[in-house]
Amino acid sequence: MELVYKNEKPLFVGMLTVSVLAWMAILIGSKGVALFYAPVLFLFYCFAQSALISYLKGTAVHVTGQQFPDLKARIDACSARLGVEPVPHAYLLQQGGGPNAFTTRFLGRHFIVLQADVVDALEERPDAINFYIGHQIGQIARQYLRWAPLLIPASVLPLLGAAYARARAYTCDRHGFHACDNLDSAQIGLAALAAGGKRWRRLNVDSYVGQSRHSVGFWMSFHELVADHPWLVKRMGAMRALAQGEEVQQPERNGLAYLLALCVPRLGVGGGAGSVLALLAMLGALAALGVVAYQDFNARARMNQAVNVGHEATAAVERYFYANGKGPVSLEQAGFALADPSHAVQDIRVDAENGVVRVFPSDLAYRGKSIAFTPNLDENKKVAWRCGSEEIPAHLLPPACRVDGGGGL
Repeated sequence: MELVYKNEKPLFVGMLTVSVLAWMAILIGSKGVALFYAPVLFLFYCFAQSALISYLKGTAVHVTGQQFPDLKARIDACSARLGVEPVPHAYLLQQGGGPNAFTTRFLGRHFIVLQADVVDALEERPDAINFYIGHQIGQIARQYLRWAPLLIPASVLPLLGAAYARARAYTCDRHGFHACDNLDSAQIGLAALAAGGKRWRRLNVDSYVGQSRHSVGFWMSFHELVADHPWLVKRMGAMRALAQGEEVQQPERNGLAYLLALCVPRLGVGGGAGSVLALLAMLGALAALGVVAYQDFNARARMNQAVNVGHEATAAVERYFYANGKGPVSLEQAGFALADPSHAVQDIRVDAENGVVRVFPSDLAYRGKSIAFTPNLDENKKVAWRCGSEEIPAHLLPPACRVDGGGGL
């Protein structure tokens, strides 16, 4: 039996391609600043994830050979059948209507958390518990948690991120089925999730699977397209088709629903602590870009101020030239006094030989570098100034001050 759902691999390739390109764009766009955030984000992740693990260790029941040995034996058996080693740490938790189960990872160790109500509901059919356990171990076997940080950029994309999450759910169901001994156990495992601890015994599986025909409507199609899990009725139908060796034939979704779903980014990027990690990573990436954008904005503003000071100096040099027929030896001789309340300029000088005015910005990143104002005489002996710099990035300078050239008075 093929344990990987048919759509998962092409969706993974798409996710990986988009994510690698996105991380490269963030790294290049932030000029490497994003790398600074990596250890900071990891530290935040450790705090957030350690809170979850601490909660489990302090609240849930650790399943061991001494504590619920029957459940421990099933976890060991499912791990062996699915080729997962070492066996993940397992906890039994009363979640009061929370997620039916989840898998998480912290500092290289995997943890699976099972809901006590579901395990109790399946006590009469222990093989169905294997499906429940196998579904979670399937996430470890497929290494979803290892890939999650790399795939974060694509995970939030409309349609693609949710489609990949749903494909993973189908794959994990297949792993759960493989951990069972028969189809009935897998169906019972899903039935307990749908009908609860008692009513699952009287659930008509055929009627339940038949409910999938309602999923072709616009709203059901839309809400599935933005969800991380397929409708449970579809998962049940997929299990039945798999057991019978048939190709899964799910009802077609409404085409218009795709257009609306395309406008809704996926926000449930992993669930639980995975969402925290994803959120921190996205915020960190955005912060890195924001820092660079702010630095560029601030640098452009200060360069603009420095250029304005340069224009004042060139005006003084130009007046001196018209009055004396030659350039000044110094700006003081030209009657220019530096007035720079914003402190955008560290120094400003004029070259006595050719009249070039050089403005030295005060920004630490560009200390010692200058913006040159080069004079040229036209045929009417009128001075024209050209502004530019070979040392300061052109995009930081005003548009009219991005070209330099030779000349002189």
